[in-house]
Amino acid sequence: MSLSLFSLAGKTALVTGARSGIGQAIAVGLAGAGADLVLTGHQDNLQETEELVRQTGQQAFSYQLDLEHPATLPEACREILEKHQVDILINNAGITIRKPAVNLAFEEWSKVMDVNLNSVFVLIQQFAGPMLERHSGKIVNIASLSSFQGGITVAPYTASKSALAGITRALSNEWASQGIQVNAIAPGYVQTNLTQPLVENPTRNSGIMARIPAGRWGRPEDLVGAAIFLASGASDFVTGHVLAVDGGWLAW
Repeated sequence: MSLSLFSLAGKTALVTGARSGIGQAIAVGLAGAGADLVLTGHQDNLQETEELVRQTGQQAFSYQLDLEHPATLPEACREILEKHQVDILINNAGITIRKPAVNLAFEEWSKVMDVNLNSVFVLIQQFAGPMLERHSGKIVNIASLSSFQGGITVAPYTASKSALAGITRALSNEWASQGIQVNAIAPGYVQTNLTQPLVENPTRNSGIMARIPAGRWGRPEDLVGAAIFLASGASDFVTGHVLAVDGGWLAW
C-alpha cells in the first residue's frame, strides 16, 4: 500500500533537458517508477536517454524544443499534445553564464532568462491547460540553491531561479484546488556539465566542499527520489514547496 503511492504506472512524464545530467537521471528514474517518457532537448541527441528509459520496460519519445526562443514553443507543444497525454511536467533544462555583472551583455542576460524562466512559463501554460481540464497533474520545476541565495558572478541565473521559486508558489495558489500540484526541487552543488568549471577550480571546489555537511558533491541520481515523490500520488497534499536536495548546505 505504501509503495503504491509512489507508482507512476499509466502516467506519461515530459522532461526537458533530458540528454544528460540531472534531466537524464530524473527521466530514467521516473521510468523505473512506471512512467512513459517524453524527452526534449534543443538538439537531436537524446538517443542514450531513450535507450536507458526503454531498458526499464517503458516507452520513450523524443522531441526538439528551442527554449532560447519561447515564442516557438506553443506550436511545438501542440504537436506533443496531439500524441501524448502529459500527466507530469518536469522543467529541468537550464543554462548559466558566469561573468561579472558589469561585463554582462543584455543579450546574455536575456538568453539565460529565456531558457530558465520565460520558456518554463510558456511550457507550463501549454501543458497545464489539459491538466486543468482533467483536474489532475504534477508540475515540478528544477530550481537551485540560487533560489535562496545570490551566488557569485551568476546574476541572470540567480534572478531566473529566484523567479522560478516564486512562479512555483504563485501557480500552486491558482491551481491547488483544481487537482494540480506545482512544486520545485532545488539541487545543491551537483556535479554536471553546468558545474564542471567549479569542480575544476581548486579554490571554489575546496570552498564548496567545506560547506557541504554531507562531505561530497551531489550526483544526478540524488535528485531521483525527490522527483518521484513530487511526481506521484505520495505528494498529493504537497504544493507550492521548494524542496532542497543539497547535502545539508542550507542548514549549515
